[in-house]
Amino acid sequence: MSARKYSVTIPETLAEVVQARVGKGGFSAYVTAALQRQIERDNLRELIEAAESQHGPVDQADVAAKRALLNPGGDAISAA
Repeated sequence: MSARKYSVTIPETLAEVVQARVGKGGFSAYVTAALQRQIERDNLRELIEAAESQHGPVDQADVAAKRALLNPGGDAISAA
């Protein structure tokens, strides 16, 4: 994949936390991964909205039942 340099402005404290976490040279890769995750979340949100507009809102009891099937041990799974 080709890459292009961009200039962005982010809070200094956030940049410092990222830099401390990834070290020298890993900042761009970290930001790229974060942007990719956000695009995936945006796409998923759009898919959910389209499905809900066609079929109505998701029943939270059904979600809980499916979550229990996927996690029979009962470990906490975030509903984020």
